[in-house]
Amino acid sequence: MITVDLGKRIRELRKQTGMSQEKFALKIGMDRTYFASVEAGKRNIAIMNIKKIADGLGVSLSELFAFDEVQ
Repeated sequence: MITVDLGKRIRELRKQTGMSQEKFALKIGMDRTYFASVEAGKRNIAIMNIKKIADGLGVSLSELFAFDEVQ
């Protein structure tokens, strides 16, 4: 399921930054519990929020969605 794959990719990239979910969510202006549910693949996240996450991670949208190549 794409939401699970995207959540795993976001978690992987966030961990590379060394930030906790709480610190990262604060950085991008997102509620931590909402962000945690995104990472868990439980949210059908809006494109605007996907863009916020990509910007916060310092990656392009195409890099964020490169999880097919990673698995």
